[in-house]
Amino acid sequence: MKRFEIKDNFYLDGKPFQIISGSIHYFRVVPEYWRDRLEKLKAMGCNTVETYIPWNMHEPEKGSFCFDGMLDVVSFVKLAQKLGLWVILRPSPYICAEWEFGGLPAWLLREDGMKLRCSYPPYMKHIEEYYQVLLPKLAPLQIDHGGPVILMQIENEYGYYANDKTYMERMRDILVEHGITVPFITSDGPFRESLNGGTLPGILPTGNFGSRTEERFQILEQYTGGGPLMCAEFWVGWFDHWGNGGHMRGNLEQSVKDLDKMLELGHVNIYMFEGGTNFGFMNGSNYYDELTPDVTSYDYDALLTEDGQITEKYRRFQEVIRKYAPVEEVTFTTDIKRKAYGTLEVQDKVSLFETLHSMSKGVEGIHPQSMECLGQNYGYILYHSTLDTEERLDKIRLWEANDRAGIFVNENPVLTLYDRELLDEHEVKVEFEKGAPIDILVENMGRVNFGPRMEKQRKGIAQCVQLNGHMHNHWVQYPLPLTDISKVDFEGGYKEGVPAFYRFRFTAEECCDTFLELEGWGKGCAFINGFNLGRFWEIGPQKRLYIPAPLLKKGENEIIIFETEGKVTDSIILKNEPDIG
Repeated sequence: MKRFEIKDNFYLDGKPFQIISGSIHYFRVVPEYWRDRLEKLKAMGCNTVETYIPWNMHEPEKGSFCFDGMLDVVSFVKLAQKLGLWVILRPSPYICAEWEFGGLPAWLLREDGMKLRCSYPPYMKHIEEYYQVLLPKLAPLQIDHGGPVILMQIENEYGYYANDKTYMERMRDILVEHGITVPFITSDGPFRESLNGGTLPGILPTGNFGSRTEERFQILEQYTGGGPLMCAEFWVGWFDHWGNGGHMRGNLEQSVKDLDKMLELGHVNIYMFEGGTNFGFMNGSNYYDELTPDVTSYDYDALLTEDGQITEKYRRFQEVIRKYAPVEEVTFTTDIKRKAYGTLEVQDKVSLFETLHSMSKGVEGIHPQSMECLGQNYGYILYHSTLDTEERLDKIRLWEANDRAGIFVNENPVLTLYDRELLDEHEVKVEFEKGAPIDILVENMGRVNFGPRMEKQRKGIAQCVQLNGHMHNHWVQYPLPLTDISKVDFEGGYKEGVPAFYRFRFTAEECCDTFLELEGWGKGCAFINGFNLGRFWEIGPQKRLYIPAPLLKKGENEIIIFETEGKVTDSIILKNEPDIG
């Protein structure tokens, strides 16, 4: 069997080995396109592919596991090996990655007092039970078992988060106990404070950064004990959040210089080689001064576009790599085309209030409860009650609510609150007859994926609704995870200006990549043949949603749009190029 070792350098079967790697997240790319992306990685000159492993996708509910389709990590790794690539796996339960809750499963928050990423026994118990299922799948893929995996990471940028060495030691030991024998790494920001908190003796520290390579490596060198220098995340672009004013782009000339210096001095993993897509409700969020949820596209200004197109950055990086390693000629074997299918007219529509009972079973409660307490992880939740004691509605306040709430009286929009607006009392002037319905539709915009706020990410309304200064009791709560869009009953009525579902159909003689244009639509999410493509929002920067060809069918296809603002047109357009701002 082959072996991979860390000494003063990386060694493959006793010979020095330079890691030239690129990040591809298998869970952000449809599996039919894995081969194409990996072939393009190899053709650029990389010898290794790196990926995170998202716990929340592989264990979506406690004790229920998924490792097939887009989540078949074993097949992804074996395909990389078949193409002659080595693999770095980062199975840390926390991945950050601008992914929902940093990859942690939302069901952790059902437990009061949950503490994350430390040696808190209930948290550690969940990790160990997850690893009992995950690690036996990964162990046979290691290089010393005949597989391509050469390195694994025990935690991710831990020094940015905390400094519980007992936790880090236990994370290492769990891997060992389950047969992980390849060398371990940690990855942290290239700063002494981060490296002090995030490293362990005997484990190679690596750095995550996007510039100033020599300076970063000089700091890292003080922690490697004479071992190799590696940038485990060479940030070549950045991610977008809704309303950020335009697509984020890296500095190409500076990135080219930094790549050259990294390969001169050490080793690199390019983050991202291809970003891919935050399908469904899997985008993460950051929270510094305000909530900034990430867009659906994870294009990242990477070397391949979201839909796998080769960029100028790819060609420039390939030129640099040629100085340090042979670049093979690779034949791309996947036929990928873009196509504009044209304008589609709406065929059916129904208001959310009219199809609510076909989609969700109401749960009664004296006070509103969070999504997590009701067993829901993602999507929307609607709280319904009647105004039996109020004479009129003058003031409203939601306590412990996240993230965005639309408030309706008599099924008419009254107010929309977002982020910090949810903390304050708001004056409204709404008159109604006693017994009028009040509905509050709350959207989980994506849980924060970085920092201490992660422990405060329960969604929906977790405490109470205050009307005219008093708490309002007795609610019927309707979870709307939208996991089965076929439950929408288009036989119901339709009313303008309120949340509603819209259905479109088109015929495809050939299945090609296409891009869903939603000009004139407000906010919501879109589905193709039942698959959740992700969110859209008129504030941009992303203006079109990517639809990979494998999600289409030859013949009739169905698109369903859920729009929450009552801002719509009679049509959508399928175009042959993206528009991400």
